[in-house]
Amino acid sequence: MIGPFCIVDADVVLGDGCRLESNVVIQSGVLLGENNHICEGAVIGGLAQHTNRPVRAGTVRIGSNNSIREFVTIHRALEEGQATTIGDDNLLMISAHVAHDCSIGNGVIVTNNVMLAGHVSVGDQAYLAGAVGVHQFCRIGRLAMVGGQARIKKDVPPFVVIDDATSFVVGLNLVGLRRADFTKEQIARLKAAYRLIYRSGLPWQQMLARLKTEFTEHPTAEFSTFFSGGSRGFTPERRRPATLKLHSDTAQLRAKAS
Repeated sequence: MIGPFCIVDADVVLGDGCRLESNVVIQSGVLLGENNHICEGAVIGGLAQHTNRPVRAGTVRIGSNNSIREFVTIHRALEEGQATTIGDDNLLMISAHVAHDCSIGNGVIVTNNVMLAGHVSVGDQAYLAGAVGVHQFCRIGRLAMVGGQARIKKDVPPFVVIDDATSFVVGLNLVGLRRADFTKEQIARLKAAYRLIYRSGLPWQQMLARLKTEFTEHPTAEFSTFFSGGSRGFTPERRRPATLKLHSDTAQLRAKAS
């Protein structure tokens, strides 16, 4: 179904069961799979925001059963022959932006006003809370949870939580792991791998070597694979607990008066 005031350019493929609400724009070079719901004002297939944009741009490839809410923008890949890709069963909430050459897996939730710069990769079942900003070429690992307004400048490993206040790692995404039906044994092994990565104090290469030899089973082996790639470095753990301001403005004024 295509609603009123939509614009669908030439060289667009809409799969069976796709529903476009009013004022949706689908530009050239977009392929949509089946049963995608595109809400009002979304623009899919815009050209990359780049000062040296080539004459011939790449494409956008979107899978099936995605919900793309109001005013989401998804840009084509920068270079011809390349694609911005989004998998299946994802939810992109209001005003999220997916820049050129991004790759989003399956079952991902990208909430309101999230900004993904160019070449960002987001793993399956990751969760990005409101107004998260992700630097270009960063990777967000599978089942990672990123807190609201966090600023991601380095890769986020799989299965971890990023604190909204500090943008650092603060532990494993235990709620997400349980919801994804990870067993107690698997979670225990992930905890052991996490302690090795962030709390052993080993030099980087020694830590990687132990990951590769001691954590070879699924899913802990994903840590070794993830840390063996990337170009941005890796988000560190928050070393100190967040401080809480327990005093009120009234208490401050009384202290000053005395």
